[in-house]
Amino acid sequence: MTEAADAQQLRPGGKPERPDGDERSHGDDIRISATAPPGGAGGSGTPPDLAAVQRRTVKVLMSAQVVAGIGMGSMLSSGGLLVEHLTGSEGAAGLATTMTTLGAALLSVPLAALSRARGRRTGLGVGWLVAAAGALTVLAAARLGWFPLMLAGMLLVGSGTAANLQSRYAAADLATSATRARSLSLVVWSTTLGSVLGPNLSGPGEAVARALALPEAAGTFVFSVAAFLAGWLVIRLRLRPDPLLLAAAAQAGAAAGSAEREGNPVPAAPQPAFLARMGTAMRHVATRPAALTGLTALVIGHAVMVSVMTMTPVHLAHHGASLSVVGFTISLHIAGMYALSPLVGWAADRLGRVPVILLGQAVYVVATLLAGTSGGDRWAVTAGLFLLGSGWSCATVAGSTLLTESIDAEHRSEVQGVSDTLMNLVGAAGGALSGGLVALVGYGGLNAAAAVLVVPVSACALFFSLRTRLTR
Repeated sequence: MTEAADAQQLRPGGKPERPDGDERSHGDDIRISATAPPGGAGGSGTPPDLAAVQRRTVKVLMSAQVVAGIGMGSMLSSGGLLVEHLTGSEGAAGLATTMTTLGAALLSVPLAALSRARGRRTGLGVGWLVAAAGALTVLAAARLGWFPLMLAGMLLVGSGTAANLQSRYAAADLATSATRARSLSLVVWSTTLGSVLGPNLSGPGEAVARALALPEAAGTFVFSVAAFLAGWLVIRLRLRPDPLLLAAAAQAGAAAGSAEREGNPVPAAPQPAFLARMGTAMRHVATRPAALTGLTALVIGHAVMVSVMTMTPVHLAHHGASLSVVGFTISLHIAGMYALSPLVGWAADRLGRVPVILLGQAVYVVATLLAGTSGGDRWAVTAGLFLLGSGWSCATVAGSTLLTESIDAEHRSEVQGVSDTLMNLVGAAGGALSGGLVALVGYGGLNAAAAVLVVPVSACALFFSLRTRLTR
């Protein structure tokens, strides 16, 4: 049996391109071998049409992001207000976002490990279930008036952020090199609707809170519980076959078929312990310049965005802006983060991952320059925050794509979990340090410091691009 008859490619037509010329990238040619276990991850004896499964997977992930994203958006609009109600301290209001970010950092790796062992359906589903449990805990804390319990609930709600981030990787499990960035970006884009609708549930949330004898700021968490459970149901019922398990079965089948043709059957290797897999995965990243470039863009780019965004409402308020102006500015910032992501994904597939990463760094510089020199000009701040979100979109979509396709399939879930953990930890640190920087050097100084962070990302991307050209 010839190789063409023995395996069918996921991508119809020509040979997939390697990302940005990195000849060591793996995972672009996903094949189903005739020797793969019957049914595999697809549930039948016939190998599934991977292109059709990929299209369905992206649609299901987008649906889950829309409904569950409403829960995240509604919670973000009232978490700080509920903290202020329970503590009587305006200064403590930021703890809601801090605990959510830390929760996402702590839970990203366990959810990624669960996905690797049981598939995306289980990993993402558990993520949304834990977030629902966290929202219920916040409601209980609001009823009892117990602030520490609320912080514990917000920590668990961070699981929703972790599931939201890992959904973009699920969109890339079965994608080809030619469409991987676009698939990932569509899932990122679907978050836009929830982010816009969620904050507008504050009014109905007050009515719900009064009916349940809760503080008014707690009412939106009722919607969060329902939205997180709806996201879990969509994933649980519709994410079939599981994209990660199917991709693993496809690659295992191709490897077994190749070994059998050469007369060397491959025995099943024992699985190392979780911590050992994590260490091996990060050493794997260290040997891949493409992976390091993607990881650097993700982590440091997130720090730039969070540090400036965190203190922008305070800066606007100090210059007399109303809450509606502040809300409008943050809404446009969110639109910059998510609404343009399909265009960013298209550019990353057409122009390359590294050029889009570098474009994101250039946009960051313009954004911080515009916002940092704005003074009391609200429109300049708003424009700067929109560009800040757009720079984040470029860094996140292109960086996530480059990282995913530069890692062997056996290490991919662990690396993705670590990358999300690092993103959230650095984001929490950036948010925590930004207030002190503004106190020391002002809002302009904070933007200048954020712009400096562009340098290591740009240097890493340029070095990788130059190295790729020299090795061709």
